[in-house]
Parts: sequence; structure tokens; C-alpha cells
Amino acid sequence: MNLALIHDRMHIKTFWEKRIDSECQHVESEDQRRNKSALKKLRGEWLVRLENRTKHLKNLNESYVKKAKTEKPAEQTAQTNEETVSS
Repeated sequence: MNLALIHDRMHIKTFWEKRIDSECQHVESEDQRRNKSALKKLRGEWLVRLENRTKHLKNLNESYVKKAKTEKPAEQTAQTNEETVSS
């Protein structure tokens, strides 16, 4: 084999090995940065807050509906009592 050809192959091989190594290091450092980030914790906290708010609003709506249902028959009985008294 030609010595220049071997040299070119070695040059290309080392070039790509360096490129792969630098990419792996970049990926590792990016993963470490993400793990150190407080974003995941903040997202979790906001998820809990939103779930609690949704539950609260749902309970509030249900209690409002129940209250409206109980007040409606009470109004009807009051009207019936007024009609019987006026007769």
C-alpha cells in the first residue's frame, strides 16, 4: 500500500474519532446541564398547583349546583304556601 494512502486513512480516521468524541462530550454536558436545571422541579410544582386549582373549581361548581337545586324546591314550597294563605 502506498504510504500516502495510509497516512490519509489515518488522518480521516482520527478526524472522525475526534468529531465523535467531541459530540459525545457535548451530549454529556448537555445532559448534566438539564439535570441541574430547576425547570423540571418548577414544572412539577405548577402541575400540582393547577391540579389543586382544578379540583377546587370543580368542588366549588358542584356545591353551587347543589345549593341551587336545594334553593329551587324551597322557593317552590314558599310560593305554594303563599298561594294557600292568600286563598
